[in-house]
Amino acid sequence: MIFTMNSQDLLEGLNTVTRALAARSAKQILEGILITAAEDRVRLTCSDGSLVIEYTNAADIKEEGQAVLPGKLFAELIRKMPVGDVSITVADRRTAVIRCMKNRSSLAIMNADEYPEFQPLRSGSVVKIPQNKLRDMISRVSFAIATDESRQILTGSLLEVSRTEARLVALDGFRLAMQKLFQPFELPDGVDVVKAIIPGKVLNELSRILPDDDAFCNMLIEKNRMECTFGNIRLTSGLLAGEYIDYRRILPSDFRTEARANRVSVQDAIDRASLMAREGKNNLIRMSFHDDILKITSNAELGDVEEEMDASLHGDPIDIAFNARYITDVIRNVSDENLCMKFNSNISPCVVVPESGGDFIYLILPVRVFQ
Repeated sequence: MIFTMNSQDLLEGLNTVTRALAARSAKQILEGILITAAEDRVRLTCSDGSLVIEYTNAADIKEEGQAVLPGKLFAELIRKMPVGDVSITVADRRTAVIRCMKNRSSLAIMNADEYPEFQPLRSGSVVKIPQNKLRDMISRVSFAIATDESRQILTGSLLEVSRTEARLVALDGFRLAMQKLFQPFELPDGVDVVKAIIPGKVLNELSRILPDDDAFCNMLIEKNRMECTFGNIRLTSGLLAGEYIDYRRILPSDFRTEARANRVSVQDAIDRASLMAREGKNNLIRMSFHDDILKITSNAELGDVEEEMDASLHGDPIDIAFNARYITDVIRNVSDENLCMKFNSNISPCVVVPESGGDFIYLILPVRVFQ
């Protein structure tokens, strides 16, 4: 195998695919990067056995072939190369010689025949979502994906796509996050809804490599696997098996109290109150809505914080407490000018929604406080 490629293109590809690199794999071959040179293009492939990321770009191919190079070391080596053309020569089954300008390095290689063969998906439902909107949806729900493996189904996020909207839902037992995207979707005949439970790790890696533009990410979804293709990148992953929790039953339909306040003011106040809450035993922030005033307090042995601001209150006054981290995660992901919070009691879920209609719903469980 002999080819020449622009160092910046090669580095871009390495930075992309190594996100799927297995750090400590039972199979040593998965600690490497599979390089395939054929038909004037080079394809880089990394996998941890479940997640596969491939990057393809143009190159000057003098001799077609395949090789597996040590992943981390090869990526670091290219990262420190000067800008220019990089030529890689594999003359035998043991060594790759890498040249860039006056630099020459060699790396021991692994047998490409031992690298697992990952077959592309041949069937399934195709969902097309603009890359920037998909990335935004992921970023706004990922904080609510569970990390506790005891409920594995919650370590993923539910993607639901109908003919008029897409929903991405995450919940971890303490909060729920849902983002909606309203646009027409073409689904196969006889299919009303396409569902997939995507592992949280996969979603996070996908959001990091999705470009910030409105070109489509083509998602091919079948029963057990998903394939995302955008630009010169293809990401393939297994899906979580099982039934996701019926989130619709969790969301209240009626509320006794509705409160509105300036979102930036609330976020700033909570950020300050969180400093003290972290010093306390329970990391609690209290919110009190009375007479069109919102009071935010926290206390610890070292001191206390009290903040007041204007608020609009409809319904019964309420005093409620939240885990500081949970309420902070939600507020930071609201982009509206005003924050709209709905309550039924100080021990039932609080729901955060847009002021009118909108594309998101957040739910947070309060903390029961005994006076």
